Amino acid sequence: MFKSNQNFSQPDYLLFILASLLVIISIIFSYSLSVYTVVFYDYSQYHFFERQLLVGILSIFLMWGISFFNPDFIIGKVGMFLFIVFLILMIAMPFLPASLVTSSGGANRWIRLPGFSLSPVEFFKIGFIYFLAWSFHRRVMDKPKKMGLKEETILLLPYFVAFLLVVFLVAFLQKDLGQVVLLGLILVILLIFANRSFKIFLALGFLIVIGFISLILAAPHRVQRIYSWWALNQDKILSILPKWADEHLRIDELPEPYQVSHSLNAIHNGGFFGTGLGQGNLKLGFLSEVHTDFILAGITEEAGFLGLFIVSAIMYVIVWRIFRISKRVENPIYHLFTLGLGLMIIIAFLINSYGISGMIPIKGIAVPFLSYGGSSMLSLGISIGLILSISKLAKEERKK
Repeated sequence: MFKSNQNFSQPDYLLFILASLLVIISIIFSYSLSVYTVVFYDYSQYHFFERQLLVGILSIFLMWGISFFNPDFIIGKVGMFLFIVFLILMIAMPFLPASLVTSSGGANRWIRLPGFSLSPVEFFKIGFIYFLAWSFHRRVMDKPKKMGLKEETILLLPYFVAFLLVVFLVAFLQKDLGQVVLLGLILVILLIFANRSFKIFLALGFLIVIGFISLILAAPHRVQRIYSWWALNQDKILSILPKWADEHLRIDELPEPYQVSHSLNAIHNGGFFGTGLGQGNLKLGFLSEVHTDFILAGITEEAGFLGLFIVSAIMYVIVWRIFRISKRVENPIYHLFTLGLGLMIIIAFLINSYGISGMIPIKGIAVPFLSYGGSSMLSLGISIGLILSISKLAKEERKK
């Protein structure tokens, strides 16, 4: 099973160590930041800690175990399995009985299994990225860059149709626009690396803007998020615009951007060194979901700017190692696949970071490796394991 004609080097141990370190940090803060939530829901004191500890350890073992496999044996099989199986599960979710699904905001996002819930979209993302890498290599990368817009549109039409299916399943049925934004950005960036022309991106960009606005207007809760974001930022934006803009764009009596305000208070309260582990105040009923979507704010309050800087630095080094592997691997499918997984991690981190700081509207997307959640953690364990397997094929840079 492990035999191959290729010469393998060692996996990227630094990538494994750094990813494992973030998992450990997540386990620690799943206990520290959930103290109010366990009381509110009358859970055991260690409810979130025990679950995050279990999936965290399992994820580390997944990373380590998968890294030993021959990438030519495992990558294609795992990638296609995740793409097909979890696409089918997402299609089937609206038809499953209520006893098998867990709802959030009126949408079915988790499949309820004995002892835990499974979020299919977290695993589907890996399969979708592999499908794009595999298919781009077969159908797109060898096509000339200088094609007519019509011919290039026909070439890429199957991917646009596939993405529209993803939009329907995730944005409409699961009401999770953040994941659609994430996958859309990955699709566009991978098209750039698949050697497509600039004019197709202009046309695609126009369609994306129209589609994005339509998705926002189709859901009242998304419009409310835009209004809340505008309430927080309109003074800064209007101050640099002409006077007529203030008269036409200023909106009064907007709802308080509750979550973002408390998130900013938590970040401010942390200062440089933080209040200390377990000593944060904003988690005590003020900032809900602080151990999930707002975990960066919670970490900043208790570990300060220094703690946030360390966590961010580890995240960026992880992504840099992944991009380094992508650059050095010769197989074009592995190149695009690892590039896509690195983009998945860094885009999700940036979307969450900008959201909790009020720079963009909140998208409700988890922070890779850090947010509480078994599906997200396990899918990242699989992702890093696959990247570690591919890293054994990465060529060393030649010294000039």
